[in-house]
Amino acid sequence: MVLGAGRVGQAVAHDLAEEHQVSVGDVYTENLERVEKFAETFQLDIKNKQETVAKMEEHDVVVGALPGNLGLEAVKSAVEAGTDMVDVSFMPEDPFSLHGEAKKKGVSVVVDAGFGPGMSNVFMGRIEEEMDRLEKVIIRIGGLPLDPEPPLYYKLTWSPSDLIEEYVREARIMRDGEVVKVDPFEKIKDVELDGKGFEEFYSDGLRTLLKTIDAETMEETTLRWKGHLERMKVLRELGFFEKKNLDQTLEVIKPLMEFESKDFCIMDVKAEGEEDGDKVEMDYFFYDEADEKFSSMARSTGYAAAAFTRLLVREREKIGPGIIPPERLGRRKDHHDLMVKELKDRGITIEIEKR
Repeated sequence: MVLGAGRVGQAVAHDLAEEHQVSVGDVYTENLERVEKFAETFQLDIKNKQETVAKMEEHDVVVGALPGNLGLEAVKSAVEAGTDMVDVSFMPEDPFSLHGEAKKKGVSVVVDAGFGPGMSNVFMGRIEEEMDRLEKVIIRIGGLPLDPEPPLYYKLTWSPSDLIEEYVREARIMRDGEVVKVDPFEKIKDVELDGKGFEEFYSDGLRTLLKTIDAETMEETTLRWKGHLERMKVLRELGFFEKKNLDQTLEVIKPLMEFESKDFCIMDVKAEGEEDGDKVEMDYFFYDEADEKFSSMARSTGYAAAAFTRLLVREREKIGPGIIPPERLGRRKDHHDLMVKELKDRGITIEIEKR
């Protein structure tokens, strides 16, 4: 059962339908019409908890592909229903707050199970297992149009409200072994990656990694085409992203981020540490472009979520109950290798280098 038939939910359902019987629930009938060819559909408002729990009880596994503000309630409903779940909502709350209840109910919930967070966590789990001591980690990640257009140089490929949330929510990073909160726009600087010039800002994507990975320095930045962040920073400073103004703001800027262009997803994870007394570095590079069916963001997030779901179905006994962060799965080489293989099989580039 896939909750949410937006861009990501459509990709999840399409991918899982090749092996499993899939049903999709969404509050909007126009979204459901897009998945009718490969999945059963039903209208559902996640805010109706009683109906949501009842629907979840009818299924073996739930995939949550909802906006972040609905994620926690969806996970709570899955735990109450006793149904395993894979969630890609990027919820602002701490998912570990539900660990005790999920474990008590015998429910496995893989959280942050997308592109980033998600695959970035899998990579981090593997990196920490490969090293004796992890010193420094920088995760750079972005989903961008191949052909950006002014004035914002960004194309919407996911929830617009979640996009704005990235610019207003404080980012948590690790400095000198301590978790600190920083303004997302504290550091806007130019960076080159894969021969392309970007600008980057702090984003709150480390999430569970801050509790599960032991490193002196760890940060995540999100990439944008040059020119985008200064414009968004001005809008935020003028109050356009405040809750009372957000709907009107989106009415104005949303059309400016809807234009014809294929998108691409890019991620670079660089880690430094020690192994057997020697300095060692480990890099992961992830790259994908849109195809004729789905945007790259939908592919990268949806196919990752589908791979997490298949892994949970196959390895349920080994994974066990509770709130499961993706890095825990990445620590096991067989789980890591399976995830990487599934995404490579779908045309996504993943390169790994250790030196």
